Amino acid sequence: MEMRERRRPQFRLLLLLLLCGGCPPAGGCNETRMLEKLPLCGKAFADMMRTLDAWKRCNLSEFIVYYESFTNCTEVETNVVGCYWPNPLAQGFISGVHRQFFANCTVDRTHWEDPPDEVLIPLIAVPVLLTVAMAGLVVWRSKRPDQLL
Repeated sequence: MEMRERRRPQFRLLLLLLLCGGCPPAGGCNETRMLEKLPLCGKAFADMMRTLDAWKRCNLSEFIVYYESFTNCTEVETNVVGCYWPNPLAQGFISGVHRQFFANCTVDRTHWEDPPDEVLIPLIAVPVLLTVAMAGLVVWRSKRPDQLL
């Protein structure tokens, strides 16, 4: 069931491309039309995001379906006017939507720092010394094959 749900947007994208002519027009990218169509995707995404409580807007699992729909919309609209996706203009539009909805979402990152030298030196020295000792034992043992340990 879950796999079928994931394939559905790609199927819709393919279906939309086939319904609107299959391939992008041969005339090339019509950036003006693209910039006229992309705000429709943004408006639909904004309408969907307004249904969420403000505190849920930074939790990806709460709006991932809306965001996938938004992404598919921008891809379809960009391809319909003969442009490739993503492109710098579409990315600029998507970045604007990100700034509008996710500017207050901060990521708490753990600040990593090295342990103190008193801990770090033994953590490095012990494996190195054990490796040297084991190599020495193997060499010593290989020179005396007739004796047991």
